Amino acid sequence: MSAEAIGAILAPLNATLNFASAILLVLGYRSIRRHQVHRHRAFMLGAVAASTLFLVSYITRFSLTGAHSFAGTGLIRTFYLTLLLSHMVLAALIVPVVLRLLYLVRRRRFGTHARIARWTFPAWMYVSVTGIIVYLMLYHVVGYLP
Repeated sequence: MSAEAIGAILAPLNATLNFASAILLVLGYRSIRRHQVHRHRAFMLGAVAASTLFLVSYITRFSLTGAHSFAGTGLIRTFYLTLLLSHMVLAALIVPVVLRLLYLVRRRRFGTHARIARWTFPAWMYVSVTGIIVYLMLYHVVGYLP
């Protein structure tokens, strides 16, 4: 199987993992708002797992096929590149924060965990949802240059 064929399989898998992460984040948020701590933990660990699998899959796809150039021009290109840049910056910043949240839970420092999680949740949701939008724009709406 060629690198391009593997990349064609991994790209929709990555979008699916981003979607799964977003759903698990919403379920985890809903659970903690209902004081269902065990459900919250399960959903959030699922979101961490989905995001971790995404990262491994994305790095694999990128190493096989490289970066893709967005085929759109004009305003849609500006929108895409702005979205992509904000997605990439937040994705890089969110990793150590999520690791910190896991550490705080492990140390049973729930107050600090909750304070950090309040602003981490929307950032992580943004990364998950914009990852799906970037995928759709690059592979289904506009396309990329070969």
